[in-house]
Amino acid sequence: MKLQQLRYIWEVAHHDLNVSATAQSLYTSQPGISKQIRLLEDELGVEVFARSGKHLTRVTPAGERIITTAGEILRKVESIKQIAQEFSNEKKGTLSIATTHTQARYALPEVISAFIKQYPEVALHMHQGSPAQIAEMAADGTVDFAIATEALEQFGDLVMMPCYRWNRCVIVPQGHPLTRLPKLTLEALAEQPIVTYVFGFTGRSKLDEAFSHRGLEPKVVFTAADADVIKTYVRLGLGVGIVAGMAVDPEQDKDLVVLDASELFESSVTKIGFRRGTFLRGFMLDFIERFAPHLTRERVTEAVQCRNKAELEELFADIVLPVH
Repeated sequence: MKLQQLRYIWEVAHHDLNVSATAQSLYTSQPGISKQIRLLEDELGVEVFARSGKHLTRVTPAGERIITTAGEILRKVESIKQIAQEFSNEKKGTLSIATTHTQARYALPEVISAFIKQYPEVALHMHQGSPAQIAEMAADGTVDFAIATEALEQFGDLVMMPCYRWNRCVIVPQGHPLTRLPKLTLEALAEQPIVTYVFGFTGRSKLDEAFSHRGLEPKVVFTAADADVIKTYVRLGLGVGIVAGMAVDPEQDKDLVVLDASELFESSVTKIGFRRGTFLRGFMLDFIERFAPHLTRERVTEAVQCRNKAELEELFADIVLPVH
């Protein structure tokens, strides 16, 4: 059994069983991958993939267990490499982050800019996706860190730490009827066509919960994962926008009226998560602290030692999170 064979079955499983696409991503040949998978299956005495002719059709039950274990082995190998790199050159390496558009566009630029200046030899890779996709990428080792508001709790093998609180605002064109109200209410919002985030993105669940709690049914006419897209359609008159407060730029959005909605919705918490057992290099710990200054190296070390979600919550219970 070779590490290369384990890499091949892992990659094929994560390329929708497309051996050709896997070969392209690994800069090798399709026949070479197929041969090594067959050799591994022959050695193990079970099929990892079911086939129809020359095509892979699904992962077998045995294959699912084998691929999961292969992923764990490959991550351990990567950790060994990370440890060696930390001692050979502590300021050189790679850092992969998965996050949403809102975080990438509004919360991370200054942090990343300063980080790159401090660590010019660290290659930084950013992946964007839905919160569920982001958490999964961290859980399976595709990325080092997941930064999101929703869905991280679905993956119990992630160490999740709170970074900051944020809330929403309502954006409308100049002269909109909502700007003439003495006080913004959920009832008034529910009467308007609403443009906001896709469910599962950027704290959308808190918005839906607020309306539901009051027995109201919001008229959501358009959804998007991108706050800039939401603002574009507000400008077109499609409806009133509900976005994260951090997603409003005083200069670029000065044609819109911003109405504070922090009293209407419960605040959300953005978290950073990484897979339990990840070896955190010095620059990775530095990135976390730059993004969330209260997450010092000492506190991150304590978080890693927590055995479950309850212990993690207790560790951060007394922390007053900054508000963005």
